[in-house]
Amino acid sequence: MPLPKAELHLHIEGTLEPELAFALAARNGVSLPYADTDALREAYRFQDLQSFLNLYYELMAVLRTERDFADLADAYLARAAAQGVRHAEIFFDPQAHTARGVPMETVVRGLGRALGGSVQNHGVSTRLILCFLRDRPAESALRTLEEAKPFLDRITGVGLDSAEVGHPPAVFREVYETAAALGLRRVAHAGEEGPPEYITEALDVLGVERVDHGLRCVEDPALVDRLVRARIPLTLCPLSNVRLRTVDRLADHPLPAMLDAGLLCTVNSDDPAYFGGYAGDNFDAVRDELGLGEDHLRTLARNSFLASFLDDDEELRTRYLAEVEAYEFP
Repeated sequence: MPLPKAELHLHIEGTLEPELAFALAARNGVSLPYADTDALREAYRFQDLQSFLNLYYELMAVLRTERDFADLADAYLARAAAQGVRHAEIFFDPQAHTARGVPMETVVRGLGRALGGSVQNHGVSTRLILCFLRDRPAESALRTLEEAKPFLDRITGVGLDSAEVGHPPAVFREVYETAAALGLRRVAHAGEEGPPEYITEALDVLGVERVDHGLRCVEDPALVDRLVRARIPLTLCPLSNVRLRTVDRLADHPLPAMLDAGLLCTVNSDDPAYFGGYAGDNFDAVRDELGLGEDHLRTLARNSFLASFLDDDEELRTRYLAEVEAYEFP
């Protein structure tokens, strides 16, 4: 039985395994420029974030119908549950779909079909977070939020993802202010490849409650102190950092020092089909490569539930935290 945990940094489009990509391509009459799944896996050799994003967006062409999105989410939930995930807060990128003619309604209803049965079918509670693509104009984000209004009963929050460098958070001030007025929770990718200043902007301008990645905060001691004092969670993704060469080797990852500094760190998978591991695989990797012991692993699991948006169900959060405390490591 794996350690119970929440996953707070997970792009549902990034869970598209090669086998499912080819199955959906066949279903929808989409031609992929790869001979087979092995050839596709060979393409998963990334130089940086942009080289990953190029493939990530290319493969989205196979996602066309509600059934496709439901199958994608259901496959993720099954894998996540097997690795101890009890709660998942799932990102989706509507602009990447509406731009190719797939309506917002198709995406949300399709994901909702799987998420609606996630507790019964997989024992995993879920929340859905709509992400804006930061390499597209802020006006596009505002239009996307407007399109999402009929579905806000299914959407917990908003996020900001895609290519970070050269796209500072402050550009999206208006859409985040609008989201806050609508009662949506706010997160944003910052400090993955972008500088620590992007983390500060996300906090001060966007009013984010949680920072996705946030790795480069370690370059700014004053920022670290602020994050510690305010208990701002960071959703770190160790295997992703290695695959995208944010760190050269997992052994070089600053996670142990970040925990020792008192930062509220969590460990997540990001885009697991592309980065070689789901949530449990990331926990195993930091245990093996960084020498994290049971106390640190339990802290990471505890942090994941504390950092979650389960404020609307404190009874459920309390139950999950009790599972963490009662867990006996093999």
